Amino acid sequence: MKIRDLVVLIGVIGIVLMMVVPIPLPLLDFLLIINITIAIIILLVGMNTVDALQFSIFPSMLLITTIFRLALNVSTTRNILANAEAGNVVRTFGSFVAEGNIVVGFVVFLILVLVQFIVITKGSERVAEVAARFTLDAMPGKQMSIDADLNAGMINEQQARERRQKIEREADFYGAMDGASKFVKGDAIAGIIILFINLIGGFIIGMAMKGMDASQALENYAILTIGDGLVSQIPALLISTAAGIIVTRASSEGNLGHDITAQLFAQPKLLYIVAGTLVFLGIFTPIHWYTTFPVAAVLVFAAIKMQKNLELKQEQQEQLVEEQQIEEVRSPESVLGLLQVDPIEFEFGYGLIPLADTQQGGDLLDRIILIRRQCALELGIVVPVIRIRDNIQLKPNEYVIKIKGNTVARGELLLNHYLAMSPGYEDDSISGIETKEPAFGLPALWIDEATKERAELSGYTVVDPPSVVATHLTEIVKKHAHELLGRQETKALVENVKEAYPALVDDLIPSMMTIGDLQKVLAKLLREKISVRDLVTILETLADYASYTKDTDVLTEYVRQSLSRQITQQYSTGTDSLKVITVGPSLEKKIAESVQQSDQGTYLALDPSTSQIVFHRLNDQVSRMIQSGQQPIILTSPTIRMYFRQLLERTMQDIPVLSYSELEPNIEIQSLGVVNL
Repeated sequence: MKIRDLVVLIGVIGIVLMMVVPIPLPLLDFLLIINITIAIIILLVGMNTVDALQFSIFPSMLLITTIFRLALNVSTTRNILANAEAGNVVRTFGSFVAEGNIVVGFVVFLILVLVQFIVITKGSERVAEVAARFTLDAMPGKQMSIDADLNAGMINEQQARERRQKIEREADFYGAMDGASKFVKGDAIAGIIILFINLIGGFIIGMAMKGMDASQALENYAILTIGDGLVSQIPALLISTAAGIIVTRASSEGNLGHDITAQLFAQPKLLYIVAGTLVFLGIFTPIHWYTTFPVAAVLVFAAIKMQKNLELKQEQQEQLVEEQQIEEVRSPESVLGLLQVDPIEFEFGYGLIPLADTQQGGDLLDRIILIRRQCALELGIVVPVIRIRDNIQLKPNEYVIKIKGNTVARGELLLNHYLAMSPGYEDDSISGIETKEPAFGLPALWIDEATKERAELSGYTVVDPPSVVATHLTEIVKKHAHELLGRQETKALVENVKEAYPALVDDLIPSMMTIGDLQKVLAKLLREKISVRDLVTILETLADYASYTKDTDVLTEYVRQSLSRQITQQYSTGTDSLKVITVGPSLEKKIAESVQQSDQGTYLALDPSTSQIVFHRLNDQVSRMIQSGQQPIILTSPTIRMYFRQLLERTMQDIPVLSYSELEPNIEIQSLGVVNL
């Protein structure tokens, strides 16, 4: 056993013996000074701790110091009652505080006891109780957070173990503080009782056994009682204050002194207001100016110095940031940041800056939020954050939309004009700058404010520039949604479904399908503009058929058939009939015979001459439907739908290809044309 361990053990045993063994007055004086010294040390340590766990021994120290103080009280009481003397320290405190007036000494002592008992002790007890309760209530959430960070790979096992230990230590500490605060409360009550015992008992003993008269006994024992109470209560007050400081410490970066100076004087401008208030009080109230002006001057001087220090600190931080940026550019690792590609980018020339500048009335950022919400509702995916930046290499009024770093669309806007699209007939009185609507390629005009009202009366569709951009961006996102859905995004969607349907997800993934296979199926649906919002139905279908085939093309067809109600409503647009172009029997037979099997799956191997005939005849039918104002839709048998879709993938990818199994039985199908060989 080490020497310091023996010292602590002997010290605790000695404290207990002090209550029964008489102590000589010189030793008692020495122990009283030790008591005051320990109290000051505890207060200073409590003020300089950043975290309460840095002083985790405090509850035990609180118990030991309380017992030590009570043992000293017993020793001083024994000497006061037996010898009418309690040592030089006690008499000095009593005489110094009383200043020849016993009443003043008693009042000061009672004030100290009340401050400790009512204000500090009661407050510390309540804070410790609440802190212990909230710490215990927060333990499950903190432990779940640690497990989540560990599973995500943000921390390792050692760090997780250290965090769990810290949480357990915090719970133990605040629980111990909740109980230890009762010692301080009991000590204050004991101090009041000992006060009356010393005063009344000493007064009686002095007159009955010491031969003192009433005034002499009262004066002598009153001074000793006050001194004993002060020597006991002042250390108790210091330790109670330390307890209050420790249990009220929130998370911070420094000790108490650092936090007070950093947070209380963080805004120098407020000191000017305080100084002005003091000057006002010195001039317009009976408070003399020479009382308030010096304090105001100190505050002004302090505010000036603090403001200069803040400016200097800000300059140093800016310089440090610049140096770090330069160092990052020089470092080899800085190249890694250049490899990051944003999923969606919207770049514009300097003339379109008002679109994104909120101070100039631009609402593009708000519109992008609405676009992401709209795509979530219509497509069932979470669109990544759209990066917006200006590009001086573009024309002033030009903008481009990029998907994964590649330009997929561009357009040009005139901010002080409106885009007017014809209702199908031209009005010669409507003049403007000819252009094309960027989202759908329709002919349009840029018109000014004066022509706007007349164009609306003529039946034109008039749109402001922000709406043009929002519509274009929305269509691009829908068109390239299958490119934006990767494995990570698919996993996020699955985790969202798993919260409500854990059995479904656990049954399918990963035993029957991987996240990669599911992502391929969802991407094929999005490629043909089929929403994947009903992910539960999609997963249910895949769970039914994934045991029979691993071909994602075939699985996609099964999913489409399960989404028949959704597909029917999507293309029938609320009516009971659907106008389509059907694929004739001869063409269906030719496509079925041209299907080839490979290790990667099945594919369509149609000879080029036949493909040209199909494209030519299909183009005639599609043009005829468009001229009649109908949306061209191709209807095939379920067996060849995906192969016919492969045939049109590059030339007519915007034309939907449906099968009979994907339509509800109650929908009326009207064939406006047949494509045959």
